[in-house]
Amino acid sequence: MSVIFLIIIGAAAGFLATRLMRIEADIITTMAIGIAGALVGGLVLRGLLAVMGMLAGLVGAVLGAIALIWIWQKITNR
Repeated sequence: MSVIFLIIIGAAAGFLATRLMRIEADIITTMAIGIAGALVGGLVLRGLLAVMGMLAGLVGAVLGAIALIWIWQKITNR
């Protein structure tokens, strides 16, 4: 199913990209450009999401540690 979805999305993306870049290409070339773009874009997006996921985890960990330190200070300074 994902291969068929990739071909359909790739064909649409190739069509839009060739129109936006004003390139005259046949159907096969347009589809190839779109499918290759979908693969490259998907890999780049997955990489960015992985990095952002790790960064979000770091930010969450720091905020959690700050909250615990604040609570610990409030409890020990009674």
